[in-house]
Amino acid sequence: MTSPTSSSPAPATPAPATRPVGGATRLYAVIGDPVAQVQAPSLLNPLFARLGIDAVLVPVHARPADFATVLRGLAAIVNLDGILVTIPHKVAACVLATERSPAARISGSANVLRRLPGGGWLADNFDGAGFVHGLTATGHPVRGRRVALMGAGGAGSAIAVALLDAGCGPLSVYDPDRTKCVQLLARLDEHWPGRAIAAAEPALGDADLAVNATPLGLRPGDPLPFPPDALPAGCVVADIIMKPPRTRLLEAASALGLPTHPGIHMLAHQLDLYRSFFELGPADHA
Repeated sequence: MTSPTSSSPAPATPAPATRPVGGATRLYAVIGDPVAQVQAPSLLNPLFARLGIDAVLVPVHARPADFATVLRGLAAIVNLDGILVTIPHKVAACVLATERSPAARISGSANVLRRLPGGGWLADNFDGAGFVHGLTATGHPVRGRRVALMGAGGAGSAIAVALLDAGCGPLSVYDPDRTKCVQLLARLDEHWPGRAIAAAEPALGDADLAVNATPLGLRPGDPLPFPPDALPAGCVVADIIMKPPRTRLLEAASALGLPTHPGIHMLAHQLDLYRSFFELGPADHA
């Protein structure tokens, strides 16, 4: 690497023009609160076009109090085949699902729902796999690395599962909601005993990888999720926030000479997983 800062993904080749929406178009939704920041439509809709599939992914803004009602309404739409789930609904989506993959069950969260033939939803979570694959692809393998993870919510829980599954070193998880953190650690300990700890404060001093898996950074006035100047030299700073693409955390870490990893990699490396989950055709990569 010629620079301590990881480059963003190379610009993609121009995507095929999206198909016009018609009466036979199949529907997919990405649901969140807020939802203006989601990048999934800009990746999934070109994928539908490239595969020649008459489908469209649209954003749906739902408040937490309305999520269950909205999900029931979406289930009643006969030509809607699947849902992507973003903050803050991932835990609720997992609870309301009929069936859950191991990743969803262990993390307690879901970022994708597929309609089951007999009714209800099958839940899975690809946040963690996408995050780890993205790190590996940009030259930051996680095996044996000491990780400080901030956030034990939907995305953070899935990332914790994937990091441990990929063989990371000690994993420290911090969340100001202590109960949420303790509950996650109990689930992780069932599969990786003693590999993760619930930290009373972010464990930054000896981290090889520091991850922001909280919503802090979505809004311009948000404080930094942790102080990057507390990290050792060479520690990779990863942020799952995708808009803005260069968050204040990443800018601050880069100014200190620390390597950084932006959030878009996590989503980009989920495309093949979505493709398989929604049975859209064989993956591009083995």
